[in-house]
Amino acid sequence: MIEKQSEVRVEPIRKMVTVHRSVGDAFRIFTEEIAAWWPLETHSFGEHQSETCAIEGRLGGRIFERLADGTEVLWGEAIRWDPPNFVPFTWHPGQGPEAAQTLEVAFTAIDGDTRVELTHSGWEKLGAKALETRNGYDSGWDIVFGEGYAGWTEQEAASR
Repeated sequence: MIEKQSEVRVEPIRKMVTVHRSVGDAFRIFTEEIAAWWPLETHSFGEHQSETCAIEGRLGGRIFERLADGTEVLWGEAIRWDPPNFVPFTWHPGQGPEAAQTLEVAFTAIDGDTRVELTHSGWEKLGAKALETRNGYDSGWDIVFGEGYAGWTEQEAASR
């Protein structure tokens, strides 16, 4: 159950990486190849029973995890679909939509590379658990986005 929204503003999480890929490639890898780079073994709701995760590439498309038994865990939905520049999602893995925060990912070309910026906001919807949850995600995004996405994208670029 979600508690009443907090009166205190909780700062968004902002993470940024630069990858040696075109904007189109960076967007495609983030959206179409999420199962390749998302560390399901450590960042999953399936407790070691996760099979894959995916993003449905369209407005309203789901971002979800599929467990080995076929059960799907909804993480959120695309609230805008603007390839290859921008995609924001509702974000509520393992919770109902009433707990949804906003996850925005922007892709910008810079000198032949791409700067990818992730912003996770809307913590106030979580009431008394807002700051604790935000702090957990702050370090979690370092692993998922920094090591997972950026690391895999760079490794994939080097292998070509």
